[in-house]
Amino acid sequence: MAEEEGPTVELRQRKKLKSSENKESVKEEKISDTPIPERAPKHVLFQRFAKIFIGCLAAVTSGMMYALYLSAYHERKFWFSNRQELEREITFQGDSAIYYSYYKDMLKAPSFERGVYELTHNNKTVSLKTINAVQQMSLYPELIASVLYQATGSNEIIEPVYFYIGIVFGLQGIYVTALFVTSWLMSGTWLAGMLTVAWFIINRVDTTRIEYSIPLRENWALPYFACQIAALTGYLKSNLNTYGERFCCLLMSASTYTFMMMWEYSHYLLFLQAASLFLLDSFSLEQSDKVHEVYKIYIFSLFLGYLLQFENSALLVSPLLSLVVALILAKCLQLNVKKGTCIAKIMKVINFYLVCTLTVTLNIIMKMFVPHKENGHMLKFLEVKFGLNMTKNFTMNWLLCQESLQAPSQDFFLRLTQSSLLPFYILVLIICFLSMMQVIFRRIKGKSLKETITLEDGRIGGRPEIIYHVIHTILLGSLAMVIEGLKYLWTPYVCMLAAFGVCSPELWVTLFKWLRLRTVHPVLLALILSMAVPTIIGLSLWKEFFPRLMTELMELQEFYDPDTVELMTWIKRQAPVAAVFAGSPQLMGAIKLCTGWMVTSLPLYNDDDLLRRNENIYQIYSKRSAEDIYKILTSYKANYLIVEDAICNEVGTMRGCRVKDLLDIANGHVVCEEGDKLTYSKYGRFCHEVKINYSPYVNYFTRVYWNRSYFVYKINTVISFQS
Repeated sequence: MAEEEGPTVELRQRKKLKSSENKESVKEEKISDTPIPERAPKHVLFQRFAKIFIGCLAAVTSGMMYALYLSAYHERKFWFSNRQELEREITFQGDSAIYYSYYKDMLKAPSFERGVYELTHNNKTVSLKTINAVQQMSLYPELIASVLYQATGSNEIIEPVYFYIGIVFGLQGIYVTALFVTSWLMSGTWLAGMLTVAWFIINRVDTTRIEYSIPLRENWALPYFACQIAALTGYLKSNLNTYGERFCCLLMSASTYTFMMMWEYSHYLLFLQAASLFLLDSFSLEQSDKVHEVYKIYIFSLFLGYLLQFENSALLVSPLLSLVVALILAKCLQLNVKKGTCIAKIMKVINFYLVCTLTVTLNIIMKMFVPHKENGHMLKFLEVKFGLNMTKNFTMNWLLCQESLQAPSQDFFLRLTQSSLLPFYILVLIICFLSMMQVIFRRIKGKSLKETITLEDGRIGGRPEIIYHVIHTILLGSLAMVIEGLKYLWTPYVCMLAAFGVCSPELWVTLFKWLRLRTVHPVLLALILSMAVPTIIGLSLWKEFFPRLMTELMELQEFYDPDTVELMTWIKRQAPVAAVFAGSPQLMGAIKLCTGWMVTSLPLYNDDDLLRRNENIYQIYSKRSAEDIYKILTSYKANYLIVEDAICNEVGTMRGCRVKDLLDIANGHVVCEEGDKLTYSKYGRFCHEVKINYSPYVNYFTRVYWNRSYFVYKINTVISFQS
């Protein structure tokens, strides 16, 4: 409908949008049906069916092959099937060990209800602390996996660990399939999906952490987010019929809610998505009703998640809820004015300002009236990260030193460039972004634009699903440039967007229109390049990287950690069942999984109390007196202390990021001034001094076991204070 029509037409379009769309679709069908001969529809239908069938087959096959590849690579890397159960469990490191340990606990429980109750009232993991492990650690994947394992009778066929990691590998296959479908929907050819999968696998070091930590929450959650992205992409397409819209809405609703249940940080990622849709709507690049249907899905998922996550107040005070409520309120206050007029442009600016102001205001009000335990340390970390504040706090500085929270290294960009992913992504992003800006400026000037975009138009920036992805990938990329850990959210969609671009004839036509190509017909050349370029890329990737992938599968690696195996064996045989162990959080996670004994801390960083415990227990590597360390350990009812030689004698690659250095700075024992280190503590480093076995250390601690990596001390209950 032309933009020059009067206000009455515009008002009718807002109120009866669906009916007008149905009328337009009926007209388009009549127009398209009349000139076609009788046999053409059957031929076209057969062609479409063959295209869809081959594409779906390729998508499903790609996902299955990737899942099988991960399984084979995991077996070769750890020699998993030839290991004892204890050696297999040691391969789960850090927080991954905690997640898998609760899966084991669920399988040992006499009933599902009893297992859930013990997890929600758990007092057998952390000493002097009862936690709701399901809510605090987002253990819904473990609950679902344990139910499936027992309900399907898999306990008679497969071992629990294989079933657990098999589900995660299967989800990764779904992840790849969803990316395949998204790229296919955007480009119109399943060749883009194949190229997406190829780039994803080749750059898997930067696209997923599945190789290092299988049970991570993101490995469970991101496949559902990829499905939601695929459904949203199809939903935003302008030529989608009613049944397609309903299917996409249903898939979006299911995947959004599941994604929110699987990962505690999911609502932050959905907030970026909602912000992208808000910008899409603000630029008038999509019908507002469609975008607001997505907002309703967010509201539904948030409140259902709030109820089923033990009234999780973090969802109520989330920026996602504040933004969506602000957008709905702004729509209710929005006036119907003629498009293209000066008043309409002013109203757009006012609406944008109103949404931003309402979002901040609502979020502040919600935090004032809703009791919540938001991660305050995250805000403090961001302040220090961006140089807004300075701190000597151990936890903050320790987080800043983590590689995943640093800015991306040059190696990251070099790897993406070597696989040709980054150059093509930049090319596609620039073309799509410039085309988007061209469309926006035309709308601002009041120029009328065609409702249906054809290939000959060369206006890829007018397609709403493309512009959504451009905005979303820019937002994700901006964050990934600051924090390297976020590259696992951004890089998969880099693969998808780059593959879509090189396989899309419309993108090439857009480029040729700008270049004013006259020697060859732009559409013909675009069709040729959209097939030739991805084929050349695919062949070069196959030649260079396929032999490497096959070599990785053929190499038989071995996970060898006899010291940790000996330590766990000693604990299970010699330590009392009621004993409580203290040590580094990473080691405590392994002890909880491999032995089941109670610990003083966990490798989790979303709870302020656990963060304080971690910092206090880490004092065993600081320059503190034996009496101070003894008081700290006994305050948590610890019976045994484990000192790790790797931490005590750590040689850090990054200056000032060793655990002992961070502790000295936090305790004021060391001050760095122009490279000079001044020692203020009158005590030696505890982890060194306790090994010497002289007073007063022997008065508090008795060494009961040691090997090359670990020293275990029993904390004395009766102390002899002799010099």
